[in-house]
Amino acid sequence: MTANLPLPTGKDYTAESVFQPGNLLREARRQRNLPDQPVPRVCLLDPDGDIATHLADTGRGQRHPGWACYHTDMCITDLAGTAVGVVGRAVGAPFAVLVA
Repeated sequence: MTANLPLPTGKDYTAESVFQPGNLLREARRQRNLPDQPVPRVCLLDPDGDIATHLADTGRGQRHPGWACYHTDMCITDLAGTAVGVVGRAVGAPFAVLVA
C-alpha cells in the first residue's frame, strides 16, 4: 500500500533540510523590512507576558528592531549591565529554538 503513496518515495532522508533557520530569518526580515541585528546573549521566555508588559509600561524595555517573529515581540532591557531579551507570551520549545 505504501508503494502507491507519493510522499514516502524518492526521499533522501540524509540530505540537509532546505528550511534552515538562517534562511527563514533572512526571509522574514526581508519581508518585514527589518535590520539584521543579533538578539542578546541572554533571553527570557515570558509565557504569560507579565514581565514584557511591565517593561513596556515602565519604559524599562525597548522593542528589538530586528526581531523577525511574526507572532511575538522581543523587549530588550538592562539587568545589572547585561542586555536581556524578553519574549512575552512565548511558550515551549519552538520559541526556544527561534530565540537560540
